[in-house]
Amino acid sequence: MRLYLIGYMATGKSTIGRKIAKRAELPFFDTDHMVEEAEGAECADIITYAGEEYFRAAERRALEKTAEQGSAIISTGGGLPIWGDNQAWIAEHGVSVYLKRTPEQIISRLSPYGRQKRPKFRGLSDEELLQFMHAHLAEREPIYSKADIVIDCSEMSDWEIADRLVELVTKN
Repeated sequence: MRLYLIGYMATGKSTIGRKIAKRAELPFFDTDHMVEEAEGAECADIITYAGEEYFRAAERRALEKTAEQGSAIISTGGGLPIWGDNQAWIAEHGVSVYLKRTPEQIISRLSPYGRQKRPKFRGLSDEELLQFMHAHLAEREPIYSKADIVIDCSEMSDWEIADRLVELVTKN
């Protein structure tokens, strides 16, 4: 089974994905990392210098490479499911899990570096960031919610979420 973790930026997709992969003894792939390796640059720089369309095409190529894997845990970029038919593609090739968090929870998870490396967050005050996230997440929620599994992360630690998903992966 390929398990695709989707959700907004900084919801813990990579962190939780690594935990699941380690416990389930499965390979882990991060589409952002795959794009950076293929392009030889950080995602933020690709978006800044080559544009979002170019970045999204590179992201799709990375997504398609995950279909070459057998069972695996895949963390996707926050915008990947939103772009084109990526969410439908994910549904065809694996099981999707939406890690759902509130903007307040996401902000509390962000380090100063995490905030700086995301172009859409740069230069925003705390209040502006919160307003931006509420609006941006509201736009994305209808697509994220199409996931096979939706996990409300508000009452669970990353380890509890990982444990729950390990059970799913190891049963199938």
